[in-house]
Amino acid sequence: MIAVRDRRDRAAFCALFDHFAPRLKGFVMRSGTTAAEAEDIVQDVMLSVWRKAHLFDPHRAEASSWIYQIARNRQIDIIRKARRLVPEELAEPPGTEPDPAQIVAVEQETGKLRAALRRLKGEQREVIEKAYLGELSHQEIANQTGLPLGTIKSRIRLGMQRLRHELKDLEE
Repeated sequence: MIAVRDRRDRAAFCALFDHFAPRLKGFVMRSGTTAAEAEDIVQDVMLSVWRKAHLFDPHRAEASSWIYQIARNRQIDIIRKARRLVPEELAEPPGTEPDPAQIVAVEQETGKLRAALRRLKGEQREVIEKAYLGELSHQEIANQTGLPLGTIKSRIRLGMQRLRHELKDLEE
């Protein structure tokens, strides 16, 4: 893991992958995930290991603990995403044709939202886009940006307050 972190050593990463991939697959499948889903998760986890190797600190955790924690977090994220239900008011009955007036209204609202997002401070816009458009958790954003978790949460909260203020006329 140190060779991957310090030198971006591909051979060391291949050895890590060969060692951990089958173990991670078994770990993920024990929670009821299908083999195909488990393989996808393992690929995603190992890609994260490669991308986030610079964050690995051997003084804080063993490489195996660090990798399994990434796998566990990824699994939790996937479960959360799968459980997102479409709110009743947004669900359309099957076979319904979209109303042209609704399409125009949605396009106008989308334009107003884009304009409001552009007016946000850059750091607020960035974390809101990562959280809501990129579907990243607050912790993932903190890991990705290197900012403290509290800073990420504050920026999202302040940015959302400003967006609500900017878009309050849409609620009427």
